[in-house]
Amino acid sequence: MEQDKNGEVYTKVVRAGKRTYFFDVKSTKGNDLYITLTESKKTHFNDGRENYEKHKIFLYKEDFEKFREGLDDVLSKIDSLRGTDNLNANSDDSSTYSSVSFDDL
Repeated sequence: MEQDKNGEVYTKVVRAGKRTYFFDVKSTKGNDLYITLTESKKTHFNDGRENYEKHKIFLYKEDFEKFREGLDDVLSKIDSLRGTDNLNANSDDSSTYSSVSFDDL
């Protein structure tokens, strides 16, 4: 397995509007693979200087299949909702979503 000095094996960058997502496959010293998902969003300080807010999730090999199942499930649900009046595919109206706090999880 080819990796760099930081254990990075593969990176996929997805630019999506104001956000950039990084899907990084990394290797531990024991050659176990894991994934880091990073969201980077450009923001500005009050004085105009640029800043990048980053949020990172670590996904370990024992969770890959459950993560895939969960992602597939919600993407399937989104596809089915787009066919109904519950969600307009071209709408940016977030009023149809409930507010969830990390404290609720």
